[in-house]
Amino acid sequence: MAEPYYITTAIHYPNGKPHIGHAYETIAADVMARFQRARGREVRFQTGTDEHGLKMAQKARDLGMSPRELADEMSRHFRDLFDKLDIRYDRFIRTTEAEHHEASQAIWRAMEANGDLYLDRYEGWYSVRDEAYYDESEIAEGEGGEKLSPQGTPVEWTVEESWFFRLSRYQEPLLALYRENPGFIRPETRRNEVMRFVEGGLRDLSVSRTSFDWGVRVPGAEKHVMYVWVDALTNYLTGLGYPDDTEDYRKFWPANLHLIGKDIVRFHAVYWPAFLMSAGIELPKQVYGHGFLLNRGQKESKSVGNVTDPVELADRFGVDTLRYFLLREIAFGQDGSYSQEAIVTRANAELANSFGNLAQRSLSMIFKNLDGRLTTDYQALEADDRLEEAVLEACTRDLPSAFETLDFSEGLGAWMRAVFACNQYVDEMAPWALRKTDPERMQAVLMTMFRCVRALSIAVRPVVPSSSDRLLDQLGIPEGERDFAALSDRAWFERLCNSRFAVEKPVGVFPRLEMPGEDAP
Repeated sequence: MAEPYYITTAIHYPNGKPHIGHAYETIAADVMARFQRARGREVRFQTGTDEHGLKMAQKARDLGMSPRELADEMSRHFRDLFDKLDIRYDRFIRTTEAEHHEASQAIWRAMEANGDLYLDRYEGWYSVRDEAYYDESEIAEGEGGEKLSPQGTPVEWTVEESWFFRLSRYQEPLLALYRENPGFIRPETRRNEVMRFVEGGLRDLSVSRTSFDWGVRVPGAEKHVMYVWVDALTNYLTGLGYPDDTEDYRKFWPANLHLIGKDIVRFHAVYWPAFLMSAGIELPKQVYGHGFLLNRGQKESKSVGNVTDPVELADRFGVDTLRYFLLREIAFGQDGSYSQEAIVTRANAELANSFGNLAQRSLSMIFKNLDGRLTTDYQALEADDRLEEAVLEACTRDLPSAFETLDFSEGLGAWMRAVFACNQYVDEMAPWALRKTDPERMQAVLMTMFRCVRALSIAVRPVVPSSSDRLLDQLGIPEGERDFAALSDRAWFERLCNSRFAVEKPVGVFPRLEMPGEDAP
């Protein structure tokens, strides 16, 4: 029996409406979750919102709202976006939930019991925007003389009483973790960056604040609230019922994959494993820091005026088209660029003109020339068997092996090569001409096409679930036979033929898109 699989996104900071970066990460996680389910694994997929911290308190104050009111409003925007994008999560967590406060206080007590927390005075640089502390050596000076973090965000000198976590104690255990388990941080560039940071020496980490009160209270020190990253990272445990010994916790922890943006790798690959080591909790198996999504090569910014609403993109081009484009266009792990023109070009070339056209003309010819009837009574030639074997190889070996390592673009590239091979086969066999010259041969070609379209539809289903299901409905494939195990089932076609299923006039599922006007973002 396949092992359970637990995947998480970073929980999103809701001090503003979700942007395309939030959509990108969550779509990738959803595709991975759907892919693992289709491989027969019991999957737990968690996402949510990180609602505490000074940044939220300040934003709420500026808007004349309470932090809770702001969190409630903005969290709904994230839920609405994920519903729009066909994200099938198992748990949407909010850090304002009572059980999350309990979990955060439980891991705090465990770290305290291990002797890793002590009270002292913090003096240093703090970025409100990053919710992060930075060493003096990391601070740069901006053009106007202002102090900036390595991320280019403003920092301010902070002085206050604080609880500290003995991060310095974990320098060697962390380096041993990275050496002995090189797959813990991916891709390789992120691992190298983290190792250099830790090798440079770790200072104890300030893990509480007294200058504001919007957060999880420190047990036994009620004037302090926890540093937002102690609170935020604990969400991965909260969602499984920690600190209780729940069935979900036993089944799904440690997490298989924390999927996050590259800008928060330090928190997940340094602080988080150190906290867990201190608390005596098993470490997650992998932290993957993906790249940034750029708008025509530029980072999105309100000041530049190039911020894109992912809901508008989904409405304009279709949810599945957007999902496909983001994973096909960009090598996951690297920075990538998008534009509306690029979406149209990719979608038309691959989804509409290649796969959509293949499915449409295959089903149309079966409907018109065979009255929609399927049959096993045909003699396949070597060319037919060779094509079907190549398609199944792409669908059961090439795409899955790439997806297992989050190389979505390469996996979809292998899938597209199979689609191109099918279209070449159709052009070479010309079943429309065989109708008059060799109707038996036409029948064999059309059945081969039908079988290949079914395999291709199942393989790409984690990426374009709604479109694939509409196509599989037209193929008569039962809902319970749409996973990767079904691709190894040799009796499926005979069962379908014996069920007296008949292909009806097909309806296209990948319409061609129009190029946006010059004024489009």
